Amino acid sequence: MRLRKESDDLQEEEVLLIANVSDALAHPVRVKIFRYIMNCNKTRQQVCNKDIVAAFDYSQATISQHLKKLRQSNLVQVMKKDKFSYYFVNIGMLAKYADVVHKFG
Repeated sequence: MRLRKESDDLQEEEVLLIANVSDALAHPVRVKIFRYIMNCNKTRQQVCNKDIVAAFDYSQATISQHLKKLRQSNLVQVMKKDKFSYYFVNIGMLAKYADVVHKFG
């Protein structure tokens, strides 16, 4: 028996978005790093790796792995300038995630 597809069902793209962003935010350290970057962005303070490492009690390698996951989910974007990488929260992706999650419920 086949169930009819409702008109407000989530599209495959939306399901993947929820899964990817939720996975990125599933670790408490990533949530803390994300909030740190967001708060720095609010005050127009640039954030690079060394700033994040200094703010948290984790090795640079651990911070890099968490940042990689946040970048892959498109929650955080990076801008390279000379030898430094500066991180910015992608507010558009965060808003899109919130909209899709709201639609999910």
